Amino acid sequence: MVGVDAFTHYDGVHAATLSCTAPGGWMEPQGLSFGEFQLLPERRLLLRGGCPVRIGSRAFDLLITLAGRSGEVVAKEELIARTWPGTFVDEANLRVHIGTLRKSLGDDPAGGRYITNVPGRGYCFVAPVRGMADQRPPPPPTMPVATSPISGNLPVSVTRLVGRQEVVDNLVTLLSQQRLVTIVGPGGMGKTTVAVAVARRAAKPGGILFVDLAPVAEPAAVAGALATLLGLTDRSVDLAGNLVEQLRDRALLLVLDNCEHVIEGAAALAEILLSRLPSLTILATSREPLRAAGEWVQRLRPLDVPPEGNVLAADAMGYAAVQLFVERASACLGGYALKDTDAPAVAEICRRLDGIALAIELAAGHLDTTSIAGLAASLDDCFRVLTRGRRTALPRHQTLRATLDWSYRTLPAVGQRLLRHLSVFNGVFTAALVAAILPPDEEMEIDEALAELAAKSLLTVERGQAEARYRLLDTTRAYARIKLEGAGEADAMRRRHATHYRAVFEQAEAEWETKPTPVWLSTYIGHVDNLRAALDWAFSSDGDPSIGIGITVAAVPFWFALLQVEECHARVHRALELLEIPAYQNERQRMKLYAALGWQQMRASTVQPHGAAAWQRTLDIATRLNDADYQSRALWALWVDRTNDGQPRAALAMAERFAMLAAQQQDEADIAIADRMRARSLLFQGRFAEARASIDRMLERYTPPVNRAHTVRFQYEQRSVARITLARLLWMQGHPVEAMQEVEATIAEVAEMGHELTLAHVLSDAACAIALLNDDLEKASQFISLLQHVTKVHSLDVWNTYADGFAGELLIRQDEVADGLSLVESALERLRQTRFVLYETALVLAQARGLNLIGRSVEALAVVDAALDRCACSGEAWYLAELHRERGELLAALSDYGGAEAALNNALNIAQEQHAIGWQVRAIASLTRFSGCQRRSQCAQ
Repeated sequence: MVGVDAFTHYDGVHAATLSCTAPGGWMEPQGLSFGEFQLLPERRLLLRGGCPVRIGSRAFDLLITLAGRSGEVVAKEELIARTWPGTFVDEANLRVHIGTLRKSLGDDPAGGRYITNVPGRGYCFVAPVRGMADQRPPPPPTMPVATSPISGNLPVSVTRLVGRQEVVDNLVTLLSQQRLVTIVGPGGMGKTTVAVAVARRAAKPGGILFVDLAPVAEPAAVAGALATLLGLTDRSVDLAGNLVEQLRDRALLLVLDNCEHVIEGAAALAEILLSRLPSLTILATSREPLRAAGEWVQRLRPLDVPPEGNVLAADAMGYAAVQLFVERASACLGGYALKDTDAPAVAEICRRLDGIALAIELAAGHLDTTSIAGLAASLDDCFRVLTRGRRTALPRHQTLRATLDWSYRTLPAVGQRLLRHLSVFNGVFTAALVAAILPPDEEMEIDEALAELAAKSLLTVERGQAEARYRLLDTTRAYARIKLEGAGEADAMRRRHATHYRAVFEQAEAEWETKPTPVWLSTYIGHVDNLRAALDWAFSSDGDPSIGIGITVAAVPFWFALLQVEECHARVHRALELLEIPAYQNERQRMKLYAALGWQQMRASTVQPHGAAAWQRTLDIATRLNDADYQSRALWALWVDRTNDGQPRAALAMAERFAMLAAQQQDEADIAIADRMRARSLLFQGRFAEARASIDRMLERYTPPVNRAHTVRFQYEQRSVARITLARLLWMQGHPVEAMQEVEATIAEVAEMGHELTLAHVLSDAACAIALLNDDLEKASQFISLLQHVTKVHSLDVWNTYADGFAGELLIRQDEVADGLSLVESALERLRQTRFVLYETALVLAQARGLNLIGRSVEALAVVDAALDRCACSGEAWYLAELHRERGELLAALSDYGGAEAALNNALNIAQEQHAIGWQVRAIASLTRFSGCQRRSQCAQ
């Protein structure tokens, strides 16, 4: 007798595997027929005229229940209990799926040709239903086994192949050139689906033979599975010889599916058959290569997923993983179209599931009881979520855990242990890193063991020039972590992992001042994910805070190099909280962390409290510890704070304290840096000649250290930021062309260094402002755009606010006054709230000009007068002449000609006293215009 065992491959491939016990006829499983439909419950297949009908899993369950009890009224409560067992579902959900079912059947909602609603009771299937036992097709003609043609027995696909067309095309071509091709990939990746699609297109004249090896328990039984499919009852010693005789002279495509657990038997059978059957081609699927002679391996990669960040629906649908999710969601819900509001969450789901088709399919199957946002939020516990596969699916494909269990059980004990231990890594790792964290009593050939896991598709491999880099898929890592917990090894391995990465970043900290930034970053950038994993464990309830504090201190230069402002702040703040506990107190660590916190708070306008408090604590601790290095860092930072706060007198006092410390230490480089600090403070006080002397002296005597100590200690490349002050002074002293040349040369130099912080400083402190002062709007636009880009990419929100202010002034200059004024005023408000008022005066002048242009001259005058009062209090005087000139222009617009003339003469006098030729030129131009207007007015009278 010939029977049929029904099964379902995941990803929508339904199949029936013939298990022949004797040559002869075959029998279809029992089914139901109504109208033009045939319902095959065991195969979960609905046919219309012999063609599959796409139908959601819930709707299919409802159809089985209703059609199986044709003519009876089935209560709503019973339908819900049978379709959603153990789950609370609202009645509205039932109505939706009944509607979907009716639509699939082409049912008229009003007439109810198949399903009717019985108000208050339930639903009834009213169409006549017949059993299909008497409708089976006639058996094929009986023929001698030795000469019977091989009929195709490929599984029937009832869903569309998603995202694999290029792979299928390549494999079809490959099968015309190679005789043994193995599709290799992790469980759930879609190997069977692809193999079926390829086989259907690559069929040979002698037919296709599909052998599912999943039920085969032993490698020795592989040949027997093929013999059973062929109906061979003679199981003599030479079974392989009998198979060869049966298949001789047949141009046949043989598909060996699911070979991984019987790999030796599959490889041996393939080699025998290929060596003795020249017309045979074999397509295999496995989680590892067969390693048979002549094998060509095709690795099946995950479906492509959208990159991180917000994405619109139209863009997300360009990725195969999202397409699959949407298609399965539509089947589950009876229709679904991706919306822009859902697209970011769907993209995140697909990324979190590594583009694994089975995981995506299982996730989408939950949308009948949860929202997209709820599903995305629940994926931290992915093995709880990713269950409820199709009832007819193979057990190993019914849940994500089952498919990984299948692979895990095929590993030897040493491989299982290694996989568990690898789960502590986050991101890439190498064999050397694995060796560093394994327990000392662990005995294994690590390279060989890693290669074995990679061969079984449990690791992905990135081949570098120096060494192989490995990575666990997120889903595999989550599974291995569960196994690690279950084995009682988690605490010990996570401690070893964190301890190792503390040493890694202590080494990085030690090399930070000596290695060029690109070299240093390339050495350590690959550790960023493991850094985060180590810190997450160390600061968890099961971790060791002392290790976490040590890692945080050592990693500060790394966060600075990556400009990870927010992450650095959060990690440092947590470590400082712990350092307040007596058991963890360490003054040197506190000093370093307060310094790190100070820089982040001084750069990010959204972080409170202000960074000066952190730097004052750094200075206090450094003074107690007699640490001159951190004293100088703190004094420099406090000088920056006073400068940013618009207090040039207080800033100059800090510069003098820094100079005294440098002189005590006899540090020539620091003495030169003190001159730069003085020059900048003198610039803001309008003491341009003194400032020029100091900056020229600094540029003449400063020699940067051979290492990067000054970039580390003082954040910027010191010669480049000194040239900012020089460019400003050149403009003030009447050399606008030379000022712009200095700016452009500095930008080119800093860009070549690749130091983004210094670049942002040059753009915000000189380039944008000087271009606007020169009325070079084209260059101003270029510089502002570059500043906006750099500051957004690296979350430098203060400088980004400066960029907004410059952009507003540019719009005002381009006669887009309303938009420009709004930007300038918004920037001013944000900067004042966070005490970054270094460039307030320049922005106030832009604001006043904008207000004047829209007829609000009185408000503009009040704005300028308030700025003059502030400068009188703080000692700021570098824009004082320009403020008086603008005041004169505004008074003239208000017809206060006496006041206007006095203000313009004031502007000229101040500019002359300061030797500020740039301001003198402007004041003279305004006075000339004013005098001309006065003469014309007198002539008109």
